[in-house]
Amino acid sequence: MPKEIQQAEATRCSRRRTCCLLVYGCQMNISDAERMEGQLKSIGYERIDSMEDADLILINTCCVRETAEDKVYGKIGEIKQLKRRNPELIFGITGCMAQKEGEALIKRAPHIDFVLGTNKVHELTKIVRQLEITREHVVDVMLGETELPDDVPVARGSGFSAWVPIMYGCNNFCSYCIVPYVRGRERSRRPEDVLSEVEEAVQQGYKEITLLGQNVNSYGKDHRQADFAELLARVDQVKGIRRVRFMTSHPKDLSDRVIAVMKSGEHLCEHIHLPVQYGSNRILKAMNRVYTVETYRDLVRRIRENIPQVSLTTDLIVGFPGETDTDFRETLDFLKEIRFDAAYTFIYSKRSGTPAAKMEQQVDEELKRARLQALMEVQNAVSLEINHALKDSVVEIMVEGPSKTDPSVYTGRTRTNKIVLFPHTDEKAGDFARIRITQPQTWVLKGERVSG
Repeated sequence: MPKEIQQAEATRCSRRRTCCLLVYGCQMNISDAERMEGQLKSIGYERIDSMEDADLILINTCCVRETAEDKVYGKIGEIKQLKRRNPELIFGITGCMAQKEGEALIKRAPHIDFVLGTNKVHELTKIVRQLEITREHVVDVMLGETELPDDVPVARGSGFSAWVPIMYGCNNFCSYCIVPYVRGRERSRRPEDVLSEVEEAVQQGYKEITLLGQNVNSYGKDHRQADFAELLARVDQVKGIRRVRFMTSHPKDLSDRVIAVMKSGEHLCEHIHLPVQYGSNRILKAMNRVYTVETYRDLVRRIRENIPQVSLTTDLIVGFPGETDTDFRETLDFLKEIRFDAAYTFIYSKRSGTPAAKMEQQVDEELKRARLQALMEVQNAVSLEINHALKDSVVEIMVEGPSKTDPSVYTGRTRTNKIVLFPHTDEKAGDFARIRITQPQTWVLKGERVSG
């Protein structure tokens, strides 16, 4: 072993080293960050919250919307000052924005030491060790079709709920979305590897598992060893599991077989996040969503006929290029008809490299904001009506911990993914409790614990 490597190894073992991980974006980014933290722990780094005291700072980025990129660039600017004060600080950018921008990030901010793409999560240990010795810039963002290794250590952020990715990438190429370009094509993990990770998490005490993918309903189309319905059924049978969730579902692929498995499953939670994105066929076609308002409506009908207690949530985009008043009115009418339990609403954000960014008739920003407000008003009224129907009912929740604003109040979540607030007594995170709903609100339910 060369002398400089021996010295670096000796330094590595002689002192405590710390890392600060900043995570932006979706649940898949959170899952990726858990695998990054696991790798860093394996070479002696301890995670802390303070950037000022860290030996390594890692930002796992999102680029789905412009606001997410703006936040990252703001943090990059802050860290420049820390790097000046501590030249030994290692600073890296990972995730979707790293994949999209690549070497341009280092050209813009030379204090960045490395840029690691979305398919290179498992390379983190090697990159950090290399930087501890050479201090030379590293950029590795090549997308590949190969399977990601399943032996990457995981440091989970919760003691009761675990994220388990079942596939990576996306083949759908919605005209507004950057994800296929920064995550690559769909690659499904082998079912035995998914089940092994689920079983290990349950053995470690995790009671709730969320299966993750950009479109979980496409699972297995590549390797054909199992489809998503079969995987769901097998996960439901894992000994000791209490709750199983999944996200996200593309409406074009959610099959009757999946609905049947959910209907008969014991631990499969009665909640489906089913992004519709819009309520006008003309805009859905321009978005390349490959379904219509009519087929979506029929899918919802079949879901509710088989799972009457199901909670449906969705994503909605306003201000897509070419959106007219008529399109928008159709969407408001569609919301009133379908009656989602909740909706995550977004203003269309132009993403360079996507077909929608080049479309004519881009919508005025002020009009986008006005339409977003009108959309939220309609959805909030529907959500409040749905939640009011739960008044005086008793629901089972899994306790998640104290409220961020009041430690005497704890939060929990129903099987249908509704947040419940209740006065704390002796509950701890991961416990299950029965709560009578006394005060339904638009976004949360308030209640009191009942015995039994």
